[in-house]
Amino acid sequence: MPTRTDPAPEPLNGEASAEATEKGVLKTHPVLSYFCVTYLISWGGVLVVVGVGHGRIPATPEQLHPWLPYAVLAMLAGPVAAGPLLIGLVEGKAGLRALLSRLLRWRVGVGWYAVALLTAPLMATVTLLALSPVSADFLPELFAADAKTALLLAGAAVGLAAGLEELGWTGFAAPRLRLRYGVLTVGLIVGVAWAAWHVPVTLAGSDNPSGSLSLALWLPPMVFYAGTLPAFRVLMVWVYDRTGSLLVAILMHASLTGSTVVILAPQATGMPLIAYYLALAAGLWLIVGLIHAANRRQRSLRSM
Repeated sequence: MPTRTDPAPEPLNGEASAEATEKGVLKTHPVLSYFCVTYLISWGGVLVVVGVGHGRIPATPEQLHPWLPYAVLAMLAGPVAAGPLLIGLVEGKAGLRALLSRLLRWRVGVGWYAVALLTAPLMATVTLLALSPVSADFLPELFAADAKTALLLAGAAVGLAAGLEELGWTGFAAPRLRLRYGVLTVGLIVGVAWAAWHVPVTLAGSDNPSGSLSLALWLPPMVFYAGTLPAFRVLMVWVYDRTGSLLVAILMHASLTGSTVVILAPQATGMPLIAYYLALAAGLWLIVGLIHAANRRQRSLRSM
């Protein structure tokens, strides 16, 4: 008796094959895909905004000023959109529900909120006060400002807007890397990618009136990105590892941006500003080193 055979599957057409390949890349290299999509959206947006608005890149700070809000929004669109987008593509509705659950996870203990909200402003304040005897330019902006309430509100608004980046950095990239690597390695990978992500918008406003790149404008933020952000990202990964709360990650990011960029920003420029950023980075790396050593000691004691 002849046996029944199923018909051979029809070959995938070009569109279906491309879709299958795309999903395969996302699933096998999700973090790399996230970085690429984030940079494409953010950097492409900055190029369009500044290129169309001013006509060329870089521009002077005065030339960039009218277009800066749009450039910042274009930058934010990268991580804010890429995280949920890739979660939806890779994990579907279940992944998006899990993302929302992590975003709404707020019962983590008051101590973790204190760590998230106070680490950056306390480190910045201590560093600036230690440097202030050298020059009044190191005095934190909050101490010198007349409208302190307005400054605090502005810092909170800027910080919370920046904190939404964590829908991508912590919402997508860090947890996937954490499946393979330790906290320090994950923090360094995401921290370096996060630092590099800031470069175009800074470069866009680092021109001087003579038409050449101004190192006085460009170099201090680069030192901040390279020294401070990876160290702070390690601390963020450590906090998220123990809380599982995306909300806390957003608040921790907000505290860094709101305090260092707005509320506690010193008047120093050029080399004095670089000195402040180096001192701040050294303090944060010291904290990272102490936590890393304590964790290794705990693991060693548990294995005995």
